[in-house]
Amino acid sequence: MLTPQRPDHVAEDRLFDFDMFNVTGSDEPVDDLHEAYARRLHDQAPDVFYTLRNSGHWVITRFDEISQVVRDPEHFSASEQQIPRIEQPPVFIPLSLDPPANLPYRQALMPHFSPKNVKALEEKIRFWANKLIDEVLEDGACEFTQAVSSAFPVSIFMELMGMPLARLREFRELSDLFFSTNVQDELHALGGQIIGIMTELIEAKRVTPGDDLISYLLGVEIEGRPIRLDEIQNMCFLLFLGGMDTVANATAFTFRQLARDPQLQARLAADPTLIPAFVDEGLRCFGIISTPRMVAKDCERFGVQFKQGDMVLSLLPISGRDERRNERPHQFDIDRSKRESLTFSTGAHLCLGHFLARAEMRILTEEWLKRIPAFSLKPEQPPRYRMGYALALLDLHLQWG
Repeated sequence: MLTPQRPDHVAEDRLFDFDMFNVTGSDEPVDDLHEAYARRLHDQAPDVFYTLRNSGHWVITRFDEISQVVRDPEHFSASEQQIPRIEQPPVFIPLSLDPPANLPYRQALMPHFSPKNVKALEEKIRFWANKLIDEVLEDGACEFTQAVSSAFPVSIFMELMGMPLARLREFRELSDLFFSTNVQDELHALGGQIIGIMTELIEAKRVTPGDDLISYLLGVEIEGRPIRLDEIQNMCFLLFLGGMDTVANATAFTFRQLARDPQLQARLAADPTLIPAFVDEGLRCFGIISTPRMVAKDCERFGVQFKQGDMVLSLLPISGRDERRNERPHQFDIDRSKRESLTFSTGAHLCLGHFLARAEMRILTEEWLKRIPAFSLKPEQPPRYRMGYALALLDLHLQWG
């Protein structure tokens, strides 16, 4: 792909060389991806800059500016979610809909992800946590990302959706492939494959409904009319990608941090009431998803000119590393009195699953520390990461006993 020229409306001093698929700007391994990512951009780049990589797009790096962009659908539309822009971009309902169009769909989903409903799921979440711990406990070691952190939230999600658990690894691989590319043909092929799988499940639920989210969606009305098949497909597409990837990756990064801190392990094991703060600090430090927007109309913001059709990438994963919002942003501190991040975004597109995500991470930590109160990293090669729209730690070798 040819590197584009600087657009006329982009000032020379707003250019910075950034590739979302190599966020540190180096092929050298890094110990802490999020810290290296944030230090590079917060220390070296303008708060809002333009990169010529990936066909050219704007990048927003700071908490306040990200908040303004994601709360301004009039100028920054969520209608396209791919950088570079592609023909026939995938539609993720309600994520790809600007307010107020997204509200009926969010309202349809909200009851399933409410604090009350998440509380009702706790027994099931605890069951899955202990089932996976049972499978590795006697071994004295595990590769955590495959054995636990991906299988745990994904199993819960698949059960919630009414999806066949036997296909967990297949579905997880599809999600990983989708988040690993920005090539149009690959995105269309993978998107079509995921939609095809979800359509099979939707049609099966029409015949034999169950007590699951897909069956529920089949009976939903949107503004007084029955929901259409394409709407259910696009809702399930978003739920599939979110359920397969985000919590799994946040959990892996956070447990890697815990594995390196025996004092914190002992403290949390002795006082589990501290675990919610541990989870919130993990979510502050280790965000996963960056969110694209398309400029819907020309505007001036943050001292730069945005032109209709420009793409904008808001870096939610490093929003909690902004020293203007969090003191000592790279220090993992469960006792901090003020903690702010945009890991789950904000405003009309606040992630519906944030209560469930926190509950899953809390319960897994509680059950893990009851049974494995002391553990550490195995001596290993430098960590391997997936970069792009959704950050991932590719393996995490733990040992105990």
